[in-house]
Amino acid sequence: MDKKIESLSDLIIKKLDDIYDPEIPVSIYELGLIYDVRISKKMDVKIIMTLTSPSCPVAESLPEEVKNEVKKIEGVKSAEVEITFEPPWEKSMMSEEAKLELGFL
Repeated sequence: MDKKIESLSDLIIKKLDDIYDPEIPVSIYELGLIYDVRISKKMDVKIIMTLTSPSCPVAESLPEEVKNEVKKIEGVKSAEVEITFEPPWEKSMMSEEAKLELGFL
């Protein structure tokens, strides 16, 4: 992987780790809501993510927040967020840290 893209990827993951699900006191990254971060050679970013459920109350605002926060990162030309429910999110997708914080361990 290109060093520039690798560095940008690290910055994006750090930013995603700062965005919290409003109903669960854990970052969307640690919750396992981020399925993929794709960065083109032109530094266009596409994030594929899910929500804890299709009827999530922040279904409109959370993807927009993710997009806006990623666009603020120096080096990002554009940002796009795609929501998917395949595979559906489940508790096993959470990091060990998230499971511990929420009392699942």
